[in-house]
Formats: sequence, structure tokens, C-alpha cells
Amino acid sequence: MSSTAHTKPAQTKPAQPKQAHPDQEGAGQDRASGQDKPAPERTGRLSADDWAQAALDLIAEQGVAAVAVEPLARRLGVTKGSFYWHFPSRDALLVAALERWEKVEQETVFGQLEPISDPRERLRALFTLVAHEFKSHVIYSELLKALDHPAVQPVIGRVSERRLEYLTASFRQAGLSRTDAQHRARLLYAAYVGFLQLNLQLHQARMQHDEFEAYVEHMMATLIPSA
Repeated sequence: MSSTAHTKPAQTKPAQPKQAHPDQEGAGQDRASGQDKPAPERTGRLSADDWAQAALDLIAEQGVAAVAVEPLARRLGVTKGSFYWHFPSRDALLVAALERWEKVEQETVFGQLEPISDPRERLRALFTLVAHEFKSHVIYSELLKALDHPAVQPVIGRVSERRLEYLTASFRQAGLSRTDAQHRARLLYAAYVGFLQLNLQLHQARMQHDEFEAYVEHMMATLIPSA
């Protein structure tokens, strides 16, 4: 009786899934907690600026202390690997977020005012522009609460100095002496910071629209020198 040789079929390894960039792993389920992430699945990569803006949004909502990698990753719909693709640490992200806030303010506020040659009209435009930029004020107010943080204090110092210098120069161009211009700039800036504290930290009832607009007009009439 002849025997038939049986050959064992060759074994093949299952195909390994192609590794995705951390940003493309999507929302899905949070590996640590098992909870669904609230953000929709992403199809593109996040940039460092995306992370910095998300950190600024979180500062505006919950303050500097709330900035952390895991909640931001859930918000953005990515894993923590995406964060470490761009930043070595949470503090590095915070520095990038504050630098972004500082840069955007320079471009959106001072950049828009630069073409206005008349100093009084420029000051009026500054009052109007600043009065209606709510989110930037909320971020600034939250940063004032965190001045003991080593990343926050230098940025607030630079921003405040630049604002005071800009105001002083504008009041000088409007006809005030150097000393009077410095005093007027400090008075205006103190009024601004105090208004933020009343509304955002002491939780004074917010003004109605018409009342707020009248307040802004009163500030302009009081502090901008007449021709």
C-alpha cells in the first residue's frame, strides 16, 4: 500500500495595520478611561498652533490651571501622542499658547490701527475695537489670576508695557505733554483692568447693550483730548 505525502500549508503572518500619525487616530474611545471622546473623528493632522489655540480656549473657559494634555486631546479628538509630536511638556504648550495670544493681539489690534493717521481717531478706533473683543479680555483676566506662574508673568509684563507705551505715544501725538500722556495712559489702563475685575472676577451684573455703549462713549469723551 503506497503512502501519499502530505505537505503542511505555509503559514503567513497576518498583515500588520499601518501605523498612523498620532493626529489621525481619531476620536473613538479614550484608552485610559474607556469613555467616548466628545470630539468628532479627525481626518487631518493637527499643528502646534491648533494645540495652542485649544489651550487658549480652555484658559478662557476654566483658567490656566485647567490646561492639561488629556482633556485637550479629548477635546481635539486625538490621542496624547499627537501632543508629544509637537511639545515636550505641558509647560511648553502653555508658553506657545501665551505667545500666540500675544502675537494675535499685536496683529489684530495694533495692526488694524496702524493705517489711521489722526491720533484722536486712532484712539477712538482703539476704544471701539477693544470694547467689543470679549474673548481676549476673558483670557487676559484669567492670566491676571495666574501671575504667580513663571510662564504667565513675563507675557503679562510685556503686553502691559506695550499697551501703556502705545497709549502714551498716542496721547502725546494728540497734544498732551509727556507727563500728562503717561498719566492719561495709566488712568485708561487702570480703568480697563478695573472694569474686567468688576465684570469677570467680582461677577458684577453685565451691562445691557445700550448702557455699555454709553459707557464706552463716556470713556472716549473723558479721556481722549479734544482737538
